[in-house]
Amino acid sequence: MTRLRVPFLVIAGAAASGVLAFASQIAHGPALIAGIEGRAARAIAASGGGDVTARFRTANGWLTRHPVLDGGRTLDPAVRARVAAAVAAQPGVGGVQWSFDPARRPVDPALRQGGLRCQGDVDAILKTRTIRFAEGRATLDPASVTLLDEVAAALRPCRGSIIAVTGHTDAQGAEEANVALSLERARTVREALVRRGIARADLRARGMGSAEPVAGLEPDDPANRRIEFSVVSPVSLKPTPIDTPGPG
Repeated sequence: MTRLRVPFLVIAGAAASGVLAFASQIAHGPALIAGIEGRAARAIAASGGGDVTARFRTANGWLTRHPVLDGGRTLDPAVRARVAAAVAAQPGVGGVQWSFDPARRPVDPALRQGGLRCQGDVDAILKTRTIRFAEGRATLDPASVTLLDEVAAALRPCRGSIIAVTGHTDAQGAEEANVALSLERARTVREALVRRGIARADLRARGMGSAEPVAGLEPDDPANRRIEFSVVSPVSLKPTPIDTPGPG
């Protein structure tokens, strides 16, 4: 069974618990973002990002987990892609986008938020439902088929973006086996998305085992078993009929 990380995971409980969780996020938001920002800066440096920086504030000054990457205009496109993927892979980071179009084409400001919309659409779909697997295996539960149809539909408008599919487990059992299982499950989801029209070249599958538990949960809590999606959007595209093929 898989779960998305907080805050995209809705935890069963009374409405009051949700209110308390929201208040906690407001109170601890600056510290949370500071931690994510530090990890992002180290990832940029390690991936050869040079002058690239990650902004975790919106134009209105609000803290956000969807950073905008500045700088890097003179970097090789492959290096920019590596930097963006490295930032998106950090725990707590949502969709990532560049502050400019890496292909040097003018970008409509209205489309610049396309990557964030894709991330938000996927998060909304998975807010109250989870991608499930057979116990201890990478076989998708039949009930997840329709759910993946919806995820694929939400991702199609982001054709050309990098979509990270990351598998996680709880800490029960040997970690080597957990890493292998989480990777196998991520690959299963990747192949399911490919069959639904998402380009294989846009998808990156990886398994983290139990290394990144959900904040606030014990490492062996079953809720740590989850699949996470991160959309790295170097350029936003308007969906067209050719961007939305059928599953065949």
